[in-house]
Amino acid sequence: MRLYTYFRSSAAYRVRIALALKGLDYESVPIHLVKDGGQQRQPAYLAINPQGLVPALATDDGALLTQSLAIIEYLDETHPAPPLLPRDALGRAQVRAMAQVVACDIHPLNNSGVVGRLRREHGLDDAAVTGWMHHWMGQGFTALERLVGPQGAFCHGDSVTLADLYLVPQMYNARRFNLDLTPFPRLVEIDARCRTLPAFQQAAPEQQPDWE
Repeated sequence: MRLYTYFRSSAAYRVRIALALKGLDYESVPIHLVKDGGQQRQPAYLAINPQGLVPALATDDGALLTQSLAIIEYLDETHPAPPLLPRDALGRAQVRAMAQVVACDIHPLNNSGVVGRLRREHGLDDAAVTGWMHHWMGQGFTALERLVGPQGAFCHGDSVTLADLYLVPQMYNARRFNLDLTPFPRLVEIDARCRTLPAFQQAAPEQQPDWE
């Protein structure tokens, strides 16, 4: 398999965790989102992913997958151990809901494309952009703190699930932009526990070949 990735991309980070948890080997193909005007915008990469986003995963049989949630669920279905979704329908729905708080409500409003447009088209300075990011991360984390509840080692019970794969990269972004995490003790606890696991350590941005 070949993963088109960027060390700082939280969406790519999620997929790297899944690949590591499943023990799957892959070729890492860095796509730098800043250099050369953004390598994701170049025709060669747009031929791979028309959205011009990372990650993208080329499978061993030649298929090309985009969108982190679709990629991770594909990996979970084709390599079911360890499972990333609970066995019961209610548990699966709860885990997907937690993951989507990050995927749908936090991340899209804080990605580089949106932040760049806020600067270029609306004239926001660094302080205003940071305030924007803190608002949306804080709002999402406030909900997620309640959704994970007081029990369990991870977001859902005592096993790593899809929700944890979404939480950890978003917590990385929160620390990068100096969000006060004091109001979210459960998220901090779960994130710290996840980052002691070898798969999460292997997938971390600083462990990637394009780290800079």
